[in-house]
Amino acid sequence: MSTTLPASILAKVEMSPIEDLLLGLLPTPLAGVSVQTKIEDDQTFPFVLVRSTGSWGSWHGDERFLDAAQVSIQTFADGINADEDAANLAEAVRVTLRDSRNIVVPNRGHMVSCEMTSRPRRVPDWATSTGPVQYADLPTGVYRYETVYHMVIRRSSTKPFAP
Repeated sequence: MSTTLPASILAKVEMSPIEDLLLGLLPTPLAGVSVQTKIEDDQTFPFVLVRSTGSWGSWHGDERFLDAAQVSIQTFADGINADEDAANLAEAVRVTLRDSRNIVVPNRGHMVSCEMTSRPRRVPDWATSTGPVQYADLPTGVYRYETVYHMVIRRSSTKPFAP
């Protein structure tokens, strides 16, 4: 991994972003579908977008070895059956997460628990929007489903970054 941070900073890192754990868990069971943390300029479909979200209340991790996060997992599909395909992809992600407990991702840790807090629902824009700033519509024929999960992960027994 390439970084511009000094080794003294990297030596302090104990937990890695939960998205990195998901990028280690989801691609193999979802072979043929891209799993990403950002939308590309020339995005192709279908794909899965994984992002941590803000959450209300207090953080429920343990600063020594557990991290907790709300995670938005969005599935996108296009084509004649795009609506159904995006919904089915969301279900495939749910099953993959259910079956991924305690699977270790090297230097990232493993998922201790995963609870769906908002079931898959069809949403219209590239990103969930509220307030006066709205986002561009999805391309014609593309559907997006969003599911929210509460996850607890145990950090890796090794540092995310080797000195």
